[in-house]
Amino acid sequence: MWIILAGALAILPRQRVALFLLLLSTLLALYQGVVTWPAVTLLLALAALAALRRYVDANRWVKEITELLLVTASIGLFLHVFPGFHNPPQIQAVKAGPQSLPFSFYFNFDKALIPFLLLACMPTLFKTAAFPPRHYLSWVGLLAAMPLLLFLAVLLGGLGLETHFPDWIGAFMLANLFFVCLAEEAFFRGYIQHRLRQWAGGSKALLLTSLLFGLAHFSGGALLVIFATLAGVIYGLAWHWSGRLWVATGVHFTFNMMHLLFFTYPALQH
Repeated sequence: MWIILAGALAILPRQRVALFLLLLSTLLALYQGVVTWPAVTLLLALAALAALRRYVDANRWVKEITELLLVTASIGLFLHVFPGFHNPPQIQAVKAGPQSLPFSFYFNFDKALIPFLLLACMPTLFKTAAFPPRHYLSWVGLLAAMPLLLFLAVLLGGLGLETHFPDWIGAFMLANLFFVCLAEEAFFRGYIQHRLRQWAGGSKALLLTSLLFGLAHFSGGALLVIFATLAGVIYGLAWHWSGRLWVATGVHFTFNMMHLLFFTYPALQH
């Protein structure tokens, strides 16, 4: 089921095949108890809204209201507030290494739905206008900023150097790429930064979206908010320069894997 859902996300710009795979994964999720009828009812309502927003020739106000409802639903899915989703844990309270804090991760069916909803709001979600830097070395600097940010966290005491290659790394990579990074990048870069860039310009959109991304991590404390904001600048530049959602997602995923493989994950145990 999860491989099918990941496949639907991987080919989401090919909407007919992706929607068929989403339907198949939803039926399997219903059979396995990952979703129950309250969630199915929600999905049917969201599908109707998405169809109204994307395919029905309606006036501007209807388009804007349906978009607002879909974005609000995306926030709810992001925060796991809707009933009927029973996301299965993959590991619970496990330490990646002796210096790392215990952590858990899940396969999130609800969060994985976000790109589907936002694509209905914005057909250019995955591919839009690019504003490449003047020199290719800017990309080198962007990629170099990722380990530098992690080493800065070490200097400030938030992380420690510690290598890992746990036996659950395959499940982590699947969940992190499709059900975390893609969902978050679709929401923050593909939608919010995209809309803000249309209204306020590239620089303001980058800074505001990065700050919102940092604030979304407030539960981890002030230091995490700061580092998530700085990481958001890296992901936002990758999206702005390339115009491709998958580029920003790939940079985000690379950063997370670098963190897991070479540093205490998710943080240093004091």
